[in-house]
Amino acid sequence: MTGLLSPDPYLDWAGREGPPIHEDFGVDLMTAETGPWPRLGDGCKGAFIHLKGCGDWMRVFLMDLPPGQKSAPQKHIYDEVFYVLSGHGSVVVEIGGARHTFEFGPRSMFAPPLNARYQIFNGSGREKALLASSNDLRLIMNINAREDFIFDNPFVFADREGSKGFYAGEGEMTSVRPGRVMWETNFVADLGSFELKPWEARGAGSNNMQFLLGEGSMGAHVSEMPVGAYKKGHRHGPGLHIFFITGAGYSLLWYNGETDFRRVDWKYGMCFAPPDEMFHQHFGSSSVPARYLALGFGTKRYPIVWERRAGSESRRTDVSIKEGGAQIEYADQDPRFHKMWLEEIARNGVTSAMGHIFDEKGI
Repeated sequence: MTGLLSPDPYLDWAGREGPPIHEDFGVDLMTAETGPWPRLGDGCKGAFIHLKGCGDWMRVFLMDLPPGQKSAPQKHIYDEVFYVLSGHGSVVVEIGGARHTFEFGPRSMFAPPLNARYQIFNGSGREKALLASSNDLRLIMNINAREDFIFDNPFVFADREGSKGFYAGEGEMTSVRPGRVMWETNFVADLGSFELKPWEARGAGSNNMQFLLGEGSMGAHVSEMPVGAYKKGHRHGPGLHIFFITGAGYSLLWYNGETDFRRVDWKYGMCFAPPDEMFHQHFGSSSVPARYLALGFGTKRYPIVWERRAGSESRRTDVSIKEGGAQIEYADQDPRFHKMWLEEIARNGVTSAMGHIFDEKGI
């Protein structure tokens, strides 16, 4: 057995697996190079995505299935959530003698239960299927580096199966307060059209939905900004990976006390992870609502780590930093930001819907 004395058994394993490893602040998943990945099956390709702000818990894999191809059956002791970037196909999940089948398309999201056997099929004879898997393998592998424990474990987590409807796009909703509305399921057919709920405290016209997928450890939420509006700045720990779903815009990132900032322009397929405690603010700038998916370790039901628990309780992202939260209110944001955004939307022929918040005539 190799890698047990390594400071990072996961990185050793990734290096042995074969496909390319991409390390950057953000990565365009639609154009990222993929390479043969024998674990996925003959003809299948993949890549590892290791972002600067990924933290200790989570990594992203790319699965690249050629036209008409299928993956080898997979089964493992780590949780993962798939987001479909392109292509159409189907998934077969087997757990405890039960068999579930569902079809996916672009912007679908699904999560096989822990250690369930699953297989992914590309249903097209002309286009590839490209899927991003967000998972906590690094955490599991760095605790126990035995590959047979992770990939050949016979234990069946029967309590993770969920109801039959969860594999057909059905779900159960729990509503605690704005920002804590949760949809429990295993499969969402289209995150671009899924109904979100208002969360005005996070920004003008902001909408949101939290997801609990397969009773797993991977948390997900989808947020949306209406046309002519943007969200408030905030910060949190590392590991939340952002995938853009609809619309266009950009994010600004900076550390507390800095006057300079970094800009990430959005486009479909772009993925980035804000680094630990780095403030960031999302700006929609197109004529359609800007919507994104955030995936990370820990859920609203099972926070697991302090950072996720504090984000829901004592250090909420919808409470001002002046009151112990993690959010910068509009009145306290960098005055350059609104002017920059007005210039951006003007170039796109979009009218501001935030005149009731800012004195835009003065700007």
